[in-house]
Amino acid sequence: MLIDTTLREGAQMFGTCIPNQIGIEIAGRIADMGVEEIEIGWMGQQGLEELVRALRHQGATCDLSVWSPCRTVDVYRAAGLGIDTINIGLPVSDLHIAERLRTDRDGLTAMLRETVGLAHSCGIRRISIGLEDVTRADQEFALSMARMARDLGAVRIRLADTLGVMTPTRIAELVRFFAAGADMEIAIHCHNDFGMATANAITALEAGAHWADVSVLGIGERSGISALEEVAGHLRLVQGYDIYDMNLVRGLCDMVAELARIPVARNRPVSGDDIFAAESGLHVDGILKNPALFEPYDPAQTGANRILALGAKAGRGAVRTMLRQVGLEGPLHSIGSLVDTIRQRAAGAGRPLSQVEVQDLAKTQNCLEGGIC
Repeated sequence: MLIDTTLREGAQMFGTCIPNQIGIEIAGRIADMGVEEIEIGWMGQQGLEELVRALRHQGATCDLSVWSPCRTVDVYRAAGLGIDTINIGLPVSDLHIAERLRTDRDGLTAMLRETVGLAHSCGIRRISIGLEDVTRADQEFALSMARMARDLGAVRIRLADTLGVMTPTRIAELVRFFAAGADMEIAIHCHNDFGMATANAITALEAGAHWADVSVLGIGERSGISALEEVAGHLRLVQGYDIYDMNLVRGLCDMVAELARIPVARNRPVSGDDIFAAESGLHVDGILKNPALFEPYDPAQTGANRILALGAKAGRGAVRTMLRQVGLEGPLHSIGSLVDTIRQRAAGAGRPLSQVEVQDLAKTQNCLEGGIC
């Protein structure tokens, strides 16, 4: 299951501000996709009550959660928001405990006991504890914090690779360690500093994690986190989980890209404009014969378009197959000559030629060679 944190982690991207009305629209689209939980923001942020009311009014059935520091005053205020889940952040590495919280392990233990106890007594339905910087922490100490949280009423721990230093192999080991030692749900929060976030999230789910944090386009602090469209896409289109409506992804990505002022690269996985574009002769020939040869899924499943063209890399097989599709194979006298012409025209234009342009060239060449016009 997925926790979308575009409105919390994503909003922390440098230079990014998400106005409440746009946040409501983003969250509504994410809910319509079928995402199970949306983290709507952090305690201290303005407009959280409005977000909850608006999403409930729209009929959003997903869980709504909020991030809170490990402070009783914030937990108490969160209880009045009408949320389903509170995600309490608990730094567990000694570096964070000492330098960020200015306390020690005993002090952290007292903080955990006080805040989780308060959240439970306030009637918050689900309590989740985020073990921040857990990948650089003493694992036995972090596990003891998870067990204490469980005993106090927490139902989930959130393992945060705060600096994005993990690999799929190591993230799987981490998930299995906590799954064996703490009888509670496990979530994963993977940063993307070394390009591992999506792979780590999917691997964590395969290793036994119940939840993975994602954001649209993976936006967030520094290099961001696991991308919603990539993780949901793999779960739906590769693993076969019929949960997420991927037809809504491209519009959602375009909306967030404009808001965050970041371009969507044309070859970006799932959301790029040219990911189903081909001009290499081998690939064009194969796709024309059977798209499954070189496409991982039908582009229509994500609202994408297939683009086939021929250029400097055109080959005889691709040209022959493309022309056969429109019934021009019969009158064509010289495939080799046409291939040379296509390559020359494409090189001169600085781009590949479209199917229509290739067909026009074939007809013209036939006329010049005395073929049927």
